[in-house]
Amino acid sequence: MVGVEALLRWRHPRRGMVDPEELIRVAEQSAVMRLLTRRVVDDVVEQLAKWSAAGIGLRAALNVSVRDLHTGEIADQIADRLARYGVPAERLQVEITEGALMADPRRVLATISRLHRIGVGIALDDFGTGYSSLQHLRRLPLSEVKVDRSFVLGMADDADDAAIVRSMIELAGALGLRVVAEGVEDERTWRMLHAAGCDAAQGWFYARPMPAEELVTWLARYRPVRPTGGHPQADAARRPTR
Repeated sequence: MVGVEALLRWRHPRRGMVDPEELIRVAEQSAVMRLLTRRVVDDVVEQLAKWSAAGIGLRAALNVSVRDLHTGEIADQIADRLARYGVPAERLQVEITEGALMADPRRVLATISRLHRIGVGIALDDFGTGYSSLQHLRRLPLSEVKVDRSFVLGMADDADDAAIVRSMIELAGALGLRVVAEGVEDERTWRMLHAAGCDAAQGWFYARPMPAEELVTWLARYRPVRPTGGHPQADAARRPTR
């Protein structure tokens, strides 16, 4: 277990749980998105400090929107919160999508370059679903790529998906980037990823999303699946805590 990903969930008093995609889709069209991001950054960095005090040294990833990357304020906020809570920058990772990059490459590059200089990791999310990923891999200060779940979910039964995933792992590895597979829901898929040399994976095979306060108890019970051979690092799991 090497890290977690922060997820945004809203339990409406009358409607119950609101679908995350619906929530983000509506929020991104207004200034609410900026407020949500600030809240998530505050909560995640504070939680990292609490886990560290409890002897838990996990990395946490959080997603940022196009609006956040365009203003550049996100870099200032993250730097401030890391200093305030005494959290090392390498414990935090920001995930961006290729769509966000394409919206305004110059301003987005400026923001993520600032985050990179601070020491925050940058991950390219949903890798394989865009149109200029190879260009981005070459020119951006990335530390990780996340293979999109649309390829991972079917790789155990679809030879084409499996071939695509293996190619992505080889490409990213050749460029010195860590590779994380999203959407791992069964042991067979996990073992295929392990054999292909994938560095880490996340999905319901490990755990369903849970509140941060439940993670300590979950970790006490967690027993990783041990590979029979091959790549030594692929039993690492990254799964949401929010």
